[in-house]
Amino acid sequence: MSKTRTAVRSAIALAGVSMLALTACTGPSGGSSSSGSAGGGGPVTVGTTDKVTFLDPAGSYDNGSFMVMNQIYPFLLNSKPGSAEPQPDIAESASFTSPTEYTVKLKSGLKWANGDSLDSADVKFSFDRQVKINDPNGPASLLDNLDSTEAKDATTVVFHLKQGNDQTFPQVLTGPVGPIVDHNVFPADKVMNDEDIIAKKAFAGPFTISSYQKNQLVSFKANPDYKGLLGAPKTDTVNLKYYSDSNNLKLDVQQSNIDVAWRSLPATDVDNLSKDSKVKVYKGPGGEIRYIVFNFDTMPFGAKTPEADAKKALAVRQAMADLVDREAIATQVYKGTYTPLYSYVPDGFPGATTPLKSMYGDGSGKPSLDKAKQALSAAGVTGPLTLNLQYNPDHYGKSSGDEYALVKQQLESGGLFKVNLQSTEWVTYSKDRAKDAYPMYQLGWFPDFSDPDNYLTPFFTKNSFLKNHYDNPTVQDLITKEATNPDKSAREKQIGDVQDAVAKDLSTLPLLQGSQVAVAGASVKGVDSTLDPSFKFRLGVLSK
Repeated sequence: MSKTRTAVRSAIALAGVSMLALTACTGPSGGSSSSGSAGGGGPVTVGTTDKVTFLDPAGSYDNGSFMVMNQIYPFLLNSKPGSAEPQPDIAESASFTSPTEYTVKLKSGLKWANGDSLDSADVKFSFDRQVKINDPNGPASLLDNLDSTEAKDATTVVFHLKQGNDQTFPQVLTGPVGPIVDHNVFPADKVMNDEDIIAKKAFAGPFTISSYQKNQLVSFKANPDYKGLLGAPKTDTVNLKYYSDSNNLKLDVQQSNIDVAWRSLPATDVDNLSKDSKVKVYKGPGGEIRYIVFNFDTMPFGAKTPEADAKKALAVRQAMADLVDREAIATQVYKGTYTPLYSYVPDGFPGATTPLKSMYGDGSGKPSLDKAKQALSAAGVTGPLTLNLQYNPDHYGKSSGDEYALVKQQLESGGLFKVNLQSTEWVTYSKDRAKDAYPMYQLGWFPDFSDPDNYLTPFFTKNSFLKNHYDNPTVQDLITKEATNPDKSAREKQIGDVQDAVAKDLSTLPLLQGSQVAVAGASVKGVDSTLDPSFKFRLGVLSK
């Protein structure tokens, strides 16, 4: 899929945004001194502020959980480091055998770390349970085009699709909905807790988990039975240490107490470290976005509020879009590591447009108080109107506090709104936001794969993971058409049409497009390889 690599290269060139890796001049072993059979050197310790919600693929759809899943679960398709193109992983072959049939042939002799055979029954079970459980915090929305999964024999699986010529399905299989689970271990109708997964040794990826203290410390051990695309890990043991404060993460990598710091260091720390003579900066592809979600039921004048009025609710969203100053947020808070985002598909991806720039504010990307006043006045909204806006300070980094303090200041300028800012710890936040607890709230998005549809289908279909009660049949139809259109130019136009339609409704308010940061000791190899166009952080390429 050459269009995938082109999208990534264009995203870098046009957006001017990159993922950064800072490599320090010293580094420790970060764990026990023994070296494993998978690779030389000592164990590697990685630090992160990202949190795990669930290790069960049906129960989580966040970067922290998916990073761990990438190490321990098998995928039908994956991509080699440095590429985003789907290739067979535990599959022997995978291809469309008809416009609505995608056939996968598994390698023979596959098994789980607990000794269970890994075959087509596990594959069918994994996708059937995703659809059945349909957890509000899970990735089941990525399977909207899946009609059924058939296990034809022990090594052959056929995915029957609702719409033919699905341009994204192979990449969907590499993403958060793609991990295969052991059908002898996982329940078919509910999410399994982390401790039971680990106790049952339900692993068949490059690593197993040898010890687990949730969101404190995880120790990965190379899996000798893994037969997938990625090959044996270069290091037998990798430890993942969790931090609640990015200051401590920064300090530990500077003092060589850990080998790699990954997600998330504030922009001010990145700027400071980039000027340090002891560090070296590596650049890689990026595709992260940050945005505000509107709950169409509970926001001011939402459908389930006492004062429900769709016209007034839209006017509130429009006025907010008129008042935000993305450039100020990007420069003042994020020091240029993020850039303004004026649409739903980031700059550089095929079909990306900028309808929010012309439709809102002064028409050139700057805010306009007069335009905001006009929007509210035309709908009969009088102010100041109170907005309850939620944000998260740990999952998206401590700069979120500065970001939303500035958003509050911008929205309150002119006296149209009074903003009540509230923050919640991520594990609670990720659950409550899907239960209508927040009328409007912050989210970020790190793509599952490099295709523009991954910024549309998960957000704006009726079964979207946002669960914000947005449902526009016209948008739904446009998304279905673009995702199944083999004509490249026609598909790009349809992608643009989706952005235009959603911009009129303002289901979400995009703010920024940006990147991630990793810091590593000079003795660590492979950091630049794991910051690749697949958007996956692969522990197996790290070594010392």
